[in-house]
Amino acid sequence: MKAILTVIGKDKVGIIAGVSNELLRLNINILDVNQTIMDKYFTMIMMLDLKESNSTFEDIKSALVAKGEELGVDVKIQREEIFNSMHTL
Repeated sequence: MKAILTVIGKDKVGIIAGVSNELLRLNINILDVNQTIMDKYFTMIMMLDLKESNSTFEDIKSALVAKGEELGVDVKIQREEIFNSMHTL
């Protein structure tokens, strides 16, 4: 299964490392990533491959939201098919 991850918040050191390390811990592969700084705000979107992870989607979502809270950023994850459905109406 693939998923879309978004991360938004005030820019500071360690956001990419924190999110990436959490993905490593969950055994999730990053397929594509785009990030930028917009007027002091960090924004990142990732395409992820969850097929090798042994965690449920809900556990992955909870872990990433918790990591976002720890880092002081907003983290959201959606299954690719849900993301695509929402953007093709």
